[in-house]
Amino acid sequence: MALVTTLEELRGLAGREIAVTEWLEITQERIDLFADATEDHQWIHIDRERAQRESPYGATIAHGFLTLSLLPKFLKDSIEIGGLRMAINYGLNRVRFPSAVRAGSRIRARIVLQSMRDVGDSTEAIYSITIESERAEKPCCVAEMLARYYR
Repeated sequence: MALVTTLEELRGLAGREIAVTEWLEITQERIDLFADATEDHQWIHIDRERAQRESPYGATIAHGFLTLSLLPKFLKDSIEIGGLRMAINYGLNRVRFPSAVRAGSRIRARIVLQSMRDVGDSTEAIYSITIESERAEKPCCVAEMLARYYR
């Protein structure tokens, strides 16, 4: 984890890759729990036998939004900014899912701080986050995530 003591220090990292996270296994249990939480029980996510028979992936796959929902976790695991009263997820700009994440795969994030700007009483950071799946040619998720930091 990169410990950044101030927002000014973070601002100095703009334009650079600031972290590559540890690998995280995407288990079938995690996929099933996400399906229950979102009520998205499409067979390609939860029916192992049918997915093995009929899916082009030969296995169940994680929901794209499951992968996307892990962005805040990867960011929190990668950077800690001191002196803040609050940090909020302000949203997303571009999001794409170029490849699927098979159950049992491991994923990790590459995080680039694109830019920072002051917005009222906060500082907004835009991160470009690329989620890689082990042994996959293409990333499984590419997104711009916005965070707002309050002193």
